[in-house]
Amino acid sequence: MQVSGRKHWALLKTEESVADRQIKNRGPCPVCKKHFPELKLGPFIKHRYHCKGEISQREVSCLPAGRDSDSRPGKKECPYPFCSKVFLSTSKLKVHLPVHTGEKPYECLQCLKRFTQLSNLKVHQRLHTGEKPFKCEQCDKCFAQKTGLKQHQRTHTGEKPFTCKQCKRCFARADGLLTHQRTHTGEKPFTCKQCNKCFAQRSALRIHMRTHTGEKPYECRQCRKSFSVVWNLRAHQRLHTGEKPFKCKQCNKCFVCNSSLKVHQRTHTGEKPFKCKLCNK
Repeated sequence: MQVSGRKHWALLKTEESVADRQIKNRGPCPVCKKHFPELKLGPFIKHRYHCKGEISQREVSCLPAGRDSDSRPGKKECPYPFCSKVFLSTSKLKVHLPVHTGEKPYECLQCLKRFTQLSNLKVHQRLHTGEKPFKCEQCDKCFAQKTGLKQHQRTHTGEKPFTCKQCKRCFARADGLLTHQRTHTGEKPFTCKQCNKCFAQRSALRIHMRTHTGEKPYECRQCRKSFSVVWNLRAHQRLHTGEKPFKCKQCNKCFVCNSSLKVHQRTHTGEKPFKCKLCNK
């Protein structure tokens, strides 16, 4: 049955208004809260991709059929059943797949380290080139990664967005919170392969390993004495400078390092924390 030009235009306008109502009912972009009442679904999907990086299957399933670029036959879904991510193009899907396969097709020619994504390789190569394209506007300090700059900027703003649920202590970095939470759980995931001693932090294990290797990478420039940890070097350097930054609040006596101050404070408190296991005195 043929439809007249006026009726055909009315039908098209009705279909368009239904699609527009569905866009309005779906609400704004869940990431940046931007509204798209005047746009079709194609621009909305493109915006969501650039705003978040990828669109979940749940979001795509809410879109009216036949209106979005991924509802056509052969849409770019991740083939793994436990992953619901959907991509705008086959090339974007190919970049995502190594997350599941473990394949690392991109290799650094200098150190032969391999990466799942080309972007990760480019960031890694800055370690060799020394390139630091992200600059702090307040102190001119530069960083190889944008995430490094964001974390640094919190030292100026004082922002600490990561909060411990148990003691409400706040941290500027997620890894700082993760390390702190081990004080509550008692978890020590880093184990020395030589003596089986366990540590809560990887850095603590790295320092401990020097007791086995004998490595002392920190050297005093004045007397050439070497140390395994940097804070021991700093304490030693005060012997040359005469600096004594740790002061007893009761008698105003000053000390080179904090450990010496703690030992001294026991003369005021009378504390005797070390007990002989043989004579129990």
